[in-house]
Amino acid sequence: MSLGSHYGRGGLVATVLVVDDEDRVRTFLRRALVAQGHAVLTENDGLGALQRLAATDVDLVLLDLVMPRCNGLQVLHRLADREDAPPVIVLSAVTEVAARIEALDRGAVDFVSKPFNMAELSARVRRHLASRPRPRSDVERVLDSGGIRLDLARRRAAERGREVVLSEREFDLLAHLMRHAGDVCRREDLLTEVWGLGVDGGSNVLDVCVGRLRKKLTRLPVETVRGVGYCFNGG
Repeated sequence: MSLGSHYGRGGLVATVLVVDDEDRVRTFLRRALVAQGHAVLTENDGLGALQRLAATDVDLVLLDLVMPRCNGLQVLHRLADREDAPPVIVLSAVTEVAARIEALDRGAVDFVSKPFNMAELSARVRRHLASRPRPRSDVERVLDSGGIRLDLARRRAAERGREVVLSEREFDLLAHLMRHAGDVCRREDLLTEVWGLGVDGGSNVLDVCVGRLRKKLTRLPVETVRGVGYCFNGG
């Protein structure tokens, strides 16, 4: 599925994949980028990143170097074989000049040291996104399944042509479920990706949010998978 980049409030917004093994870094970047209008996906290691990139088109990757299972340099090496590989900005606490050079030689378009300034990183993200071609149609910025249509640029939702007002969290949760249509989204993953919570901790915010969505969207095709999570079955 390609969500694609598009022009919305504040300039060019896009789908960004954040790859880092630190929960706090992923949470911080997700919140900051979502606030700028971007759709954000996250993975905690290189293997997960490669699997996500094989299944989903993204516009930009923010990539850590030191990670378990598959490190950032290995990800860059694998992406070098793809003609459609997205630009990669490396975010790393590694200070050796040799590591920076190797990352750039393997295809990274930029290298930002940790700790980083978010304003500066945002400027670099905007610059590299601006060099990407604009989408050919508005279809790439819309999720449309099961009678529900989400306009990712305008943050608008509609059910069978009827506009529905959703809160920011409701919109983000529904968008996440629709992007993973047919897959069971685990509770802990939803709490991490949508709320930025590291663990469930007995919180019922997810169930409450799904309940609100079901009241607003009368034919919401979301199945509760008891003890596991939720699944969007849009057909």
